Amino acid sequence: MAKRTSTKGKPKPRKVLKNISEIRRYFHRSEDPIYFVSATNFNLLGIDEWAKNFKYISYIDCYDGQHPNTFVPSEAPHAEFQSIEDINNYLLQHKEVIDLIKRRGGKPNFVFLMFDEETERLVKELGGRVWFPKAKLRTKMDNKIETVRIGNKAGVPSVPNTLSEVKDYAHLRKICEKAGIGHDLVLQSAFGDSGHTTFFIKSEADFRRHEHEIVGEGEIKIMMRIDCRGSAIEACATSEGTIVGPLMTELVGFKDLTPYRGGWCGNEIFSTAFAPKVRQQARDLTFKFGEQLRKEGYRGYFELDFLIDKKTGDIWLGELNPRITGASSMTNHAAFAHADAPLFLFHLLEFCSKKFKLDVDELNARWADPDMIDNWSQMVIKHTDDSVDVITQAPPTGIYRMDEDGRVEFNRFDYHRRAVENENEAFFLRIQKPGDFRYEGADLGILVTRGRSMTPGFKLNERAKRWIHGIKSQFAARPLPTAQELTDSHHKIM
Repeated sequence: MAKRTSTKGKPKPRKVLKNISEIRRYFHRSEDPIYFVSATNFNLLGIDEWAKNFKYISYIDCYDGQHPNTFVPSEAPHAEFQSIEDINNYLLQHKEVIDLIKRRGGKPNFVFLMFDEETERLVKELGGRVWFPKAKLRTKMDNKIETVRIGNKAGVPSVPNTLSEVKDYAHLRKICEKAGIGHDLVLQSAFGDSGHTTFFIKSEADFRRHEHEIVGEGEIKIMMRIDCRGSAIEACATSEGTIVGPLMTELVGFKDLTPYRGGWCGNEIFSTAFAPKVRQQARDLTFKFGEQLRKEGYRGYFELDFLIDKKTGDIWLGELNPRITGASSMTNHAAFAHADAPLFLFHLLEFCSKKFKLDVDELNARWADPDMIDNWSQMVIKHTDDSVDVITQAPPTGIYRMDEDGRVEFNRFDYHRRAVENENEAFFLRIQKPGDFRYEGADLGILVTRGRSMTPGFKLNERAKRWIHGIKSQFAARPLPTAQELTDSHHKIM
C-alpha cells in the first residue's frame, strides 16, 4: 500500500504570472491599495483604470472635484513649499489624508514623482511601502555626472564632454582645451530639470550671466555644443529584463510655451518620429542602459533623453531621470499600452512581490512595431511674461474644440485624453486656478492633442500656436494689490 504524503501545514506554492493577460487580470482584481501622491495626477493619468485600488492624492484639484479617484484634502497651514518633495511630505502628514488611508485599510503602497528620505519615514509611519528604489539610490542615479559614468559602463556614449569643477572663465577655457571639446559649450550642474541648470556658454559674457550658478557648485558636466534634436524614451528595469517604450520627440525652449531657453515644454509621439535606424538604435541603447541600472541596484521606471545630431544622425546620451516624468502620460497612453499594458503597470508588477515570467525580448520586438504607435502631442503651457499677477479666471479641465477660424472654446468636461476625437479637439488639464499667483515660469496647464504640434523642421506648427493662444486667452488676471490697498483692506477687517 502506497504511503500518503501529508501536505498539512505546507504553504501553497505561489502562482507565477506567465503572460500579459494574467498580469492584467491580477491588477484588475488586486486588493492592494496603491496611492500616487503628488501635486497633480498628471504623470500617471489613467493608471487608476488598470489597477483596481489605485487612487490619486493631490495638492491641486485640476478637476473641481469631478475625478472619481482623486482625493484633494482641504488646505492646511504649512511652510512655503520649495519642492515637490515638500508638497508630498505635507500631504502625507495631512489629517484628512491619514484618515483616508486608514479608512480604506490594507497595507498601503505609495508611488511618487519625487520623494526624499523624509517621505520614506512618513510612509513607514503610515505602515506603508514606497514602490520605488530608495531615495538615496535615486538621488545618486539622478546626478547628471553619475549618468555619464553609468552610460560609459553600459556602452551608451555621451556627447564629447569632461567633468570638472569650474573656478572661473579662464579655468573653464583651460579645461576645454585639455579635453579638446572647443569653446562653444553646454554646461550642466549635477541636478536640475526643464533647462533650469543647463547653460549655453560661448563667450565670457555668457559665463558671467550664469557664473553664480556654476562656480562653487561642485563637479559640472561640460559638453561640446552640437546641433541636435531632443528625444525622450521611457523604460522599466524588471527582474526579467528591461522593457522599452517608444522614442518621442521633445519640445524644448519654445517661447510660446516656456521662458527657459533649454526648458522642456512637451513631447510628441508618432511612429515616424525619427528614421527607423535611429529609433532602433535608441531602443537598443536604452535596453543596455537599463541592464546596467539593474547591475547598479536600480529597478523600475526610468527615462532617458537622447540628443540626435542633425548632420550625422549620431545618438548621444543626454540625461537620465530615474523616475516617472512629464512624458510618462504619453508613454502610458500609446496604442501599445491599450494592446498590452501601460509601461507603468510593469513597474507596479516589479514592486508588488508577485512572481512573474515575461519574454522581454518578444515584448520589446512587438512594441517596436510602428503599428503600436499612434500620433499625439502634449504641450506644457507656462506663463512666459516677466510679470506677476493674480488669476481671476482660468479655463476648466476638459475637452476643447477649435473652430475653422482658429477660435478655441470649451466643449465638455472629461478627464480622459482618449475622449479627443480629432485634431480639432484637445484635452486641457488645468493647473493654475483663480486666486493663484501667475508668475514667470508658472505652469498654467497641459494641452494634449492628436497629431503633431511641430513641423518636420521641429518648429511649432500653426495649429499648435493657435491652440496655445486660444488657451492662454481664456486666463484673466488682476495686478497685485499695492501696499496702500493691503493697508486699507486691513483697516476694514479691523
